[in-house]
This record gives sequence, structure tokens and C-alpha cells, in this order.
Amino acid sequence: MNLFWSQGYEATSMQELLEVMGLSKSSLYQGFGSKKELFISCITRYRTNMSEVLAGLLAKAKSGRIFIEKLLLNFAIEARQPVQLRRGCLLMNTATEFAQKDSQVAEQVTGGFKRLREDLQAAVLRGQMEGEISPDQDAGVLSDYLICSIGGITTVVKGGADEQRVREVVAVIMKALD
Repeated sequence: MNLFWSQGYEATSMQELLEVMGLSKSSLYQGFGSKKELFISCITRYRTNMSEVLAGLLAKAKSGRIFIEKLLLNFAIEARQPVQLRRGCLLMNTATEFAQKDSQVAEQVTGGFKRLREDLQAAVLRGQMEGEISPDQDAGVLSDYLICSIGGITTVVKGGADEQRVREVVAVIMKALD
């Protein structure tokens, strides 16, 4: 998963996968079927892990709004890394790389975005109930806005944006929740 996440599907060779996984070609095919099926398994795992982590962090957060802000600021922390080590979000990367060219991969990405939207919507609704996010705005639309914001932030971070710039952008995003 980390190799696909760092390099993307197309740029990851079978030889690199075999080396990282410590498998022979026949073992990879017997265990996963193909490079594409392995990739889909990785996306599925990423989706599940991401949702579990987000649900756990939201449960522990002081508020829904603080959860959202910390989530967004994690990308500022990633901006401290050298550009070649910035991975972004596997779902966003895959959506950009495949652009609906493969229906199986598109289905996984769409499912991942649906789960992310649900997780973010839970945070927005909590923030609205706590009085820290405007109840006048639709929680679903705010969740979609946050997904679009995450996509933009991850793209500029991968492109070289520095931590301070990302923090400034996050501050503007958070104002939109008022």
C-alpha cells in the first residue's frame, strides 16, 4: 500500500512490488490475482483504516470543530517533509491518477469518498450541536466542502507548499464553518 501511495499505480512496477512484499511473481498472482487486484485491496484497506482512525479521533476530540481543524492541520505537518516524501491522500491521488478510467478503481474511490463524507458529516453535526459550527449551513454540503478543501490542500502540499501557507489556508477554511 505504501509503495502505491508514494508512487501511484502506474509508476509502481511489478518488480518493485515483488521486492517490497518479498514475494515471487507466482505468489503474488496466487495471493492477489493481479497488480490491479492488489491495488484495489490496498485501497480497500486504506478506506477501512482511514475511517476507523477518523472515528476514533472524533470520539476523543474535545469538539467536532477541533477535530476538523486538527485533521486539516495534519497536512501542514506533512508540508514539513521534503517534497519527494509528501504522499497526500491515497484516495485523492487515485482519483486524480485514474480519473474514472477504470470502473473497479472508481468504485473503490467513490466508496472511500462516501465514507470520508460520512465521517466529516458526523464531525460537522457534532460541531453544530456544540454551537461551534453554524447550524445555518447544511452539514452534507459542509462535508463536501471539506473534502474539496482536503483535495486542494493535499495537492498543493505535494506540489511544494510550505507549512505556514497551509496553516493560513486552514484558517480560511475554518472561517467558512462559522
